[in-house]
Amino acid sequence: MLRQFHKMHGLGNDFVILDGRESPLAMTEALARHLADRREGIGCDQLILLEPSNTAELRMRIFNADGSEVESCGNASRCVVKLTGAGTIETAGGVIHGDVTGAEVEVSLIEPRFSWNEIPLAYAMPTDPVPMGWENLDRPYAVNVGNPHLVFFVEDLDDIDIEGLGPAIETDPTFPERINVNVAEVGDDGIRLKTFERGAGLTRACGTGACATAVAAIRARRLSSPVRVTMPGGTLVIAWEPGQPVTMRGDATHVFEGTIDL
Repeated sequence: MLRQFHKMHGLGNDFVILDGRESPLAMTEALARHLADRREGIGCDQLILLEPSNTAELRMRIFNADGSEVESCGNASRCVVKLTGAGTIETAGGVIHGDVTGAEVEVSLIEPRFSWNEIPLAYAMPTDPVPMGWENLDRPYAVNVGNPHLVFFVEDLDDIDIEGLGPAIETDPTFPERINVNVAEVGDDGIRLKTFERGAGLTRACGTGACATAVAAIRARRLSSPVRVTMPGGTLVIAWEPGQPVTMRGDATHVFEGTIDL
């Protein structure tokens, strides 16, 4: 069975997008993992499947490179808005609103959540910060922006082995749905950020990670909105006021399209 696909990326965080709105496609963990494989499939950080929606213009399902399905992806949201022109997108993490603004795309995620059971954590504890630590990373802030994140603020980002520490933090039993791990250095011109994504590993950029980190910095009074968040793949501008959804603006790039025999 031949299916058309699009390859896109947001600041180097790359996606394979399949459109199942008119011709349904049954996605499995094994198929998602195969398509994401950079040697035997197409290759991507996340596989995106578009489906019909009863609450928005379309539904977006997100599968990590390991085949696991997750709730939200900020960079993929910008790519889908650019590809389809959709102004509203249903995700498992809530409805996202999007708009193409010149060369960039702006999306509005859900209002951030901070309670321990909304992250979720395995048991009740403070989330701002969380009283836990792993080697030289401790007291992170926990934020849910449609998916769960920890944010560690450090003095020198380059001193942290996030790729080494990420797997243990991601799979700690305290996080029943696993967790995305963000390590951030705050400067006068914004935030430098690296993110270890659950199910994908260290990525060049993470849109929801940038949102969660900016929200944590604003809540901790380290910065004020809007916040520039710079990752290895590029920069996003994040805006948030308490009680409001968080918005993200940045590039979305179409790389190529093709067909694959499923």
